[in-house]
Amino acid sequence: MDEMRPTGAGPSRRGGRRAPALRFAAAALALALSGAPAAAGPVAPEPVSAIAVRLEQQKDRARLVFETTAEVKPSVFPVADPYRIVVDLPEMAFRLDPEVGRPAKDKRGGDDLVTSFRFGHFAPGRSRIVVDLARPAKILRAESDSKLGSPRLVVELEPTDAASFAAEAARLAPTVSAATAPAAEPPAPTADAKPLLVIDPGHGGVDVGAAGPHGEQEKTIVLEFARALKGKLEADGKLRVLLTRNEDAFMALDERVRVARQAGAELFLSIHADTLGETSVEGATVYTVSARASDSEAAKIAEKENFADRAAGLERKSEDAGEVGDILYDLTRRETRAYSHVFARTLIAYWQTVGHLNKNPSRSAGFVVLKAFDIPSVLLELGYLSSARDLSRMLSPEWRERAAEATAQAIERYFDERREPAQLQASAPSQAVATTQRPQ
Repeated sequence: MDEMRPTGAGPSRRGGRRAPALRFAAAALALALSGAPAAAGPVAPEPVSAIAVRLEQQKDRARLVFETTAEVKPSVFPVADPYRIVVDLPEMAFRLDPEVGRPAKDKRGGDDLVTSFRFGHFAPGRSRIVVDLARPAKILRAESDSKLGSPRLVVELEPTDAASFAAEAARLAPTVSAATAPAAEPPAPTADAKPLLVIDPGHGGVDVGAAGPHGEQEKTIVLEFARALKGKLEADGKLRVLLTRNEDAFMALDERVRVARQAGAELFLSIHADTLGETSVEGATVYTVSARASDSEAAKIAEKENFADRAAGLERKSEDAGEVGDILYDLTRRETRAYSHVFARTLIAYWQTVGHLNKNPSRSAGFVVLKAFDIPSVLLELGYLSSARDLSRMLSPEWRERAAEATAQAIERYFDERREPAQLQASAPSQAVATTQRPQ
């Protein structure tokens, strides 16, 4: 029998077991020295932690082992298109290097059954591990035990045929659709009826999005930017602002759109930061929705962003399900897309003051999160994590503040122009685009 090839990692330097203990001890000492009374009431138990992981593979077997601080009860099922194994768990703290599940291509064996895996928060009180497969696999074992002295979660797989995989996926499919992160309540309408903007930080939780060369994660970068943008807009007081997610939590693509529609959003802005194979490509890009992509790069970006649900272990859904193809719907969608283009042009004009736009900053493709027929929607790619210059900018708090300020000004300009119906009636949306001036 071939020897298993292990890959894995212990506790990350950022999230090992010593740091929380030291912080707790320091807080307790400070409390004792201050003479303050201890807080009364029950203390919520800490979630189980995963402190190390390894993947062992051979020609006819794969074993994924998480070392944990206590036993957990997993629920495991296969999902096709593409082939994946999903492990649902109670809430768990993954104190691991998030990149451990993405082995370099040159370190993969030709017969490897598992190509990668990822983990993270999935829904309130729930965590998830998603295992990507090179081909169909059968679940031999999926359990948590302490037989060897310390708790371990073990998932063991072996190859199977496509028909058997499909049958098992149908048998073990969850009977209830997976819940995602609860959306924040929309800000209450004010007496002067301030418009509502919904900002959508892409990815989150088990869906990390793109990754930089040193473990930088798209989901974290875009959330920090969204928070900075929200803060600036709220400080100005002209708009109400809602984030689709305000924490590291997974949210399905259609759920993001549903949140915006139920809240009564008048503009939807999705924030992303992708990666490409060409490290020389850099700069921000603004996308609107279209049935046909404006170019091949836009098509690739949309395909990756639309993969977010499947990255989290959800099954593919048919696009545009439930849309009504009547005349009123079509007219509303045309008007909505016209205003989306107006805002996209305005956003690009203001980003010119920050600089660092892509050589082709205005593009379009079939992004799922932009398909609300009645809400003007735009996707802003802050830059590319694969570009050293873009990555340096996105990690800079100073750059983030400047870029958020330019974005806030563009949003307020857009709403100011929407408040002038006489001007909008006198000129078509395409003419309004032409009058948008670069800010001084």
